[in-house]
Amino acid sequence: MTQNDRQSAGLATASELYNDDLAPTGPEQRTWRWYHFAALWVGMVMCIPSYMLAAGLTEQGMSPWQAVGTVLLGNAIVLIPMLLIGHAGAKHGIPYAVLVRSSFGTQGAKLPALLRAIVACGWYGIQTWLGGSAIYVLANILFGNVLQGSPLPVIGISAGQAVCFLIFWAIQLYFIVHGTDSIRRLESWSAPVKVIMCIALVWWACAQAGGLGTMLSMPSQFAEGGKKAGLFWVTFWPSLTAMVGFWATLALNIPDFTRFAKTQRDQVVGQTIGLPIPMALLSVVSVIVTSATVVIYGKAIWDPVDLTSRMTGVGVGIALVILTLDTMCCNLAANLVGPAYDFSSLWPKGISYKAGGLITAFIAIIMMPWKILASTQGYIFTWLVGYSALLGPIAGIMVVDYFLIRKTELSHRELFDDNGIYSYEKGWNLAAIIALVLGVLPNVPGFLNTAFPDSFPGVSDMFKSIYTYAWFIGLVIAAVVYGVLMKMRKSPSPSVANA
Repeated sequence: MTQNDRQSAGLATASELYNDDLAPTGPEQRTWRWYHFAALWVGMVMCIPSYMLAAGLTEQGMSPWQAVGTVLLGNAIVLIPMLLIGHAGAKHGIPYAVLVRSSFGTQGAKLPALLRAIVACGWYGIQTWLGGSAIYVLANILFGNVLQGSPLPVIGISAGQAVCFLIFWAIQLYFIVHGTDSIRRLESWSAPVKVIMCIALVWWACAQAGGLGTMLSMPSQFAEGGKKAGLFWVTFWPSLTAMVGFWATLALNIPDFTRFAKTQRDQVVGQTIGLPIPMALLSVVSVIVTSATVVIYGKAIWDPVDLTSRMTGVGVGIALVILTLDTMCCNLAANLVGPAYDFSSLWPKGISYKAGGLITAFIAIIMMPWKILASTQGYIFTWLVGYSALLGPIAGIMVVDYFLIRKTELSHRELFDDNGIYSYEKGWNLAAIIALVLGVLPNVPGFLNTAFPDSFPGVSDMFKSIYTYAWFIGLVIAAVVYGVLMKMRKSPSPSVANA
């Protein structure tokens, strides 16, 4: 959409809420077909953290196939809000940071935008750390462990690890500068490469081990006679919540991508094909390869970077380069686009999409992501479940507002008008704020006990149990509260879309 098109459509281009990056996409920008969305998801799914999800679940006691089933179910669940919220992007061409104005208000929208952005910064840092780790391993193989050294004070990693982290961080700046279309091209090109890599990895593992390995038939620790007998559901529910939480960030900001969809069908078909099945298949690859490593190396090796470092020949370099590419593709699409728009929405006239991307990259360094990954307990039950408790309520509010209150109709002009129908009370919709707070509150005690057990040891079993369903509990409470409060308003002001 050109500047003249935006002005003729009545958009308040002079408004403090407007910039060209946040404006609705025009027909010439809507070029993404279903296979672009499928490739996007394959590119995001095929990454080191996704590969390691089944590892974390088996470490908690699940059998390999229980772990795969939990991953598949979690992703099938999160696909539902993904498609629902994605509908708004495809229909109205607006990013998450603008869509959320209809429910939270033109100023209140900055709160959920900021919350989602901070979580994404953490993820951006985690992926950058993993990509830097692949570079670190490759450099040590090529140059005789020259980068190995003692951890530095405060940050807790060696100078060599820090340098490789920053190198990978710097490589990604190219795609920040060149925008979302460069990311789409990278994903479309790399997706087939990643599929081939997974097939090759399974072939290598089976050839080296002389078969699939005995680990695949190992029983669950929750089975009768196991050391965690009878405790399956205690582990399953928070694990399922964590699997949902893995993509909970994308469930919110998926309009950042679907706004470029050619049709509504393209985003629905592409995402349905691209998310749940590839996630489950990657988990299958993970358990097959890890089962083989028990035979080959005498122990289970879940970390693909560690596994690659044990290989010999030219395959080591190729594998590490592909791992680096995998991580970069996922990081740019899943953890850069959303917060770049979110930060831009905080000050549209002063922060562009590119500037928002740079802010994301710099905050990611400060968060020291290697500490989040220090244990599976911290990664799955503190990080993944914890932020799902924050983002679930936002998803519930958005779905109720868009489908039940607005009936999928929005005024593009009013979304950029600080004195329009979405301004509510001085730019804030108190109904959304109340719903968000009430959706988050029940999960706070459980989170504090999980994250800081020594400081909060006295949390009751009831709150601990609630926390295991954090995303679900928060979404349902916030959705119901928001729906009731909006229906009680004298004029909820559902609006009609611009022609």
